[in-house]
Amino acid sequence: MSTLNHASQPFEGQRPGTSGLRKKVTVFQQPGYLENFVQALFDAVHGEGQSAQGLVLVVGGDGRFHNRPAIQTILRMAAARGYAKVLVGQGGILSTPALSAVVRHHQASGGIVLSASHNPGGADGDFGIKYNLANGGPATETLTEAVYQRSQGIRQYTTCDAPDIALDRLGVQTIEATQIEVIDPVAAHAALMRELFDFPAIKAMFDSGFRLHFDAMWAVGGPYAKAILEDELGAPADTVVHAKPLEDFGGMHPDPNPAHAQELVGIMMASDAPDMGAATDGDADRNMVLGRGFVVSPSDSLAVLAAHAHRVPGYRSGLVGVARSMPTSTAVDRVAKSLGIPAFETPTGWKFFGNLLDAGMVTLCGEESYGTGSNHVREKDGLWAILFWLNLIATTGKSVEQLVRELWAQHGRCFYSRHDYEGIPTAKADALMSELRAQLPSLAGREIAGQTIAWADDFAYTDPVDGSVSKAQGVRVVLADSSRLVLRLSGTGTEGATLRLYLEKHEPDATRHNIEAQTALKPLIDLAQVLARIEHHTGMATPTVIT
Repeated sequence: MSTLNHASQPFEGQRPGTSGLRKKVTVFQQPGYLENFVQALFDAVHGEGQSAQGLVLVVGGDGRFHNRPAIQTILRMAAARGYAKVLVGQGGILSTPALSAVVRHHQASGGIVLSASHNPGGADGDFGIKYNLANGGPATETLTEAVYQRSQGIRQYTTCDAPDIALDRLGVQTIEATQIEVIDPVAAHAALMRELFDFPAIKAMFDSGFRLHFDAMWAVGGPYAKAILEDELGAPADTVVHAKPLEDFGGMHPDPNPAHAQELVGIMMASDAPDMGAATDGDADRNMVLGRGFVVSPSDSLAVLAAHAHRVPGYRSGLVGVARSMPTSTAVDRVAKSLGIPAFETPTGWKFFGNLLDAGMVTLCGEESYGTGSNHVREKDGLWAILFWLNLIATTGKSVEQLVRELWAQHGRCFYSRHDYEGIPTAKADALMSELRAQLPSLAGREIAGQTIAWADDFAYTDPVDGSVSKAQGVRVVLADSSRLVLRLSGTGTEGATLRLYLEKHEPDATRHNIEAQTALKPLIDLAQVLARIEHHTGMATPTVIT
């Protein structure tokens, strides 16, 4: 075996988005494309030409198409860089929250996640790569920008001519002087879950006949759910379905929301529905929770967990604070106020929660995009959220629907929805946002589509820990009654641009809590169409997806 330097040249478009670099598989399959990005990453992290001697790296992915060959490429390049050890999940598998747990448990210098999260897989699908820091959380914007800048100056990458590592065999192998240890992908994360939740109470609930339907969507969450829910907690053997990770997710779109998990929704709306339904996404960091005949919004889920956290062993001493992404509904803010703890509002992207968690300023955090988590790792964690719900049901004896309706009764219902307009030509999406931003100084006090605007801005965030500033994070338009709409472009797609329209209306009147959400939000929907001229700019009369 020997170290090799390969001549290369920059590729356009290697700037990471909200959650790393995501492109079509065919883009990543271009000779040198992945190698260039990994070289730029190692140069940005360690310094150009500097060795990673003595350091430990964690590598794993969600099992989608191209996962295995990409891991072999990274292992060779890590060995060439001089890493002392690389920990890789058996079969190349590590869920995103599990990778975070492994990084933290082994005090690794960082980790590489291979996933495009909830995006489709397969040979014609999406692929992605992102870097996690030593705290287990996503790289900062400063680092991702440094990676991009370095990628634009790449002239060669360094690798080894070593044969492939046997990814399915547990134990230590070597490339050059680097130990490659293939580890059980479930063990570290499962151990963490045992510390946080009342497993005996959950097991007793399953033993008494409680029924859960868990859809792993043919993705990486399956092995984790099988091991914990069925093998350890005694749920029936058919509780977890679509449990084997497949490279194309069985043709499913592994995004746990009512639009893409229709089979699960149908099961939970049936007359003989189980007590609870749940799903996780491609890399198992997102989750959806349903009750019998009842869908829980992600914003309400975060608020319920915050309101009842003291009932769970890992959070019995109380919460120090909570955080949510700016577009997420204000339901958790209302719970935080009642608990007398701070609530932080950050830009979209889990990386913004990292500083708050590391500084001990928050315990729970979440996003409207079906992501919730806590200070146990530095990623959102789908199975953690589902176990949290199971713990609450076991402890309170209340159903999913009862817990949510109690939240509404105490704090009012935050009617909420997200409308996605996908695949918009980037120039048209940028024109829409530019025109909208140009109106901001004149919007306060105006009446548009029958709605009076109290104020509007382009959200900017100053990190309370390190003082870093993130600007242009989404346009907020707030009405006199505190209803609001938010518009921003997503950074998680691979083709064109996605416009996300978020809508929220707080309703304190319990007699109006059963109104259908889109009906309650209709005035805001109409306002958004007039204000942003969505159809004019995009040519789309209706959203691609409504959640």
